Amino acid sequence: MWFHTSCDLSFEIIEPTPFMLMLRPRRGPQQWVAREEYRISPSVPVSEFTDGYGNYCQRLIAPPGEFSIHAAAEVMTLDKIDVAPGAPCVPVQDLPDSVLSYILPSRYCESDRFFNMAREITAGHLLGYDQVAAIEDWLRRSIRYLPGSSEYPESAVEVNLRQSGVCRDLSHLGIALCRSLSIPARMVVGYLYNLEPMDMHAWFEVYVGGRWYTFDATQVKRERGYIVVGYGRDAADVAIFNQFGAPVTQTVHDIRVERSNGLLQ
Repeated sequence: MWFHTSCDLSFEIIEPTPFMLMLRPRRGPQQWVAREEYRISPSVPVSEFTDGYGNYCQRLIAPPGEFSIHAAAEVMTLDKIDVAPGAPCVPVQDLPDSVLSYILPSRYCESDRFFNMAREITAGHLLGYDQVAAIEDWLRRSIRYLPGSSEYPESAVEVNLRQSGVCRDLSHLGIALCRSLSIPARMVVGYLYNLEPMDMHAWFEVYVGGRWYTFDATQVKRERGYIVVGYGRDAADVAIFNQFGAPVTQTVHDIRVERSNGLLQ
């Protein structure tokens, strides 16, 4: 299925300000990017690099005044989200090297503090995919999903205490619970078709049965239309923009996802 994504950001800049951006969708087995459009105004030199997680990142220095970014893409995704009830855990000693960082505690996912809780939530479930499905179900029933309720990322411990959060917060808690059981889990940021209210979205993936699977406690069903921009250990790794130095004022934040025929308009 084809989708057209667009992201428009505008800022008021008071002094030359370094930015790091992560706005280009990923390419991979479950997602094909046919075309992209990337405009920056006023035009400034931009360098691009691939970070340690394979995400496409851009660096620039924004000049004083109004500064705007427009990124759009035509993306084809799979028609359905793969599920695998019964898929087993992969023993830690057999995990690929590239997956090992996703079983360790990270800034917002303090997995070393959730083993007993995770064991209680998953009691009676088969090791692996079924444990994660139980965690996803527990998150959906126990943690209130409140879009717009959290301006800054909260850690898994904070979310568990608060019992509510935005999509990235629920993902942090889900990731911490999975890692506490030695199930690799990673944060994903991107777009979701028909998300309400529309914005950038965060969910998580787990590595069981020799591959990654999608989980999202904020949605009743995992429907098609997930479009990946970045992977990381937690929200610190997958911000769509980071700016450094003096504070800036964001004046526009417009995200859109529409069905498409595969050609940029």
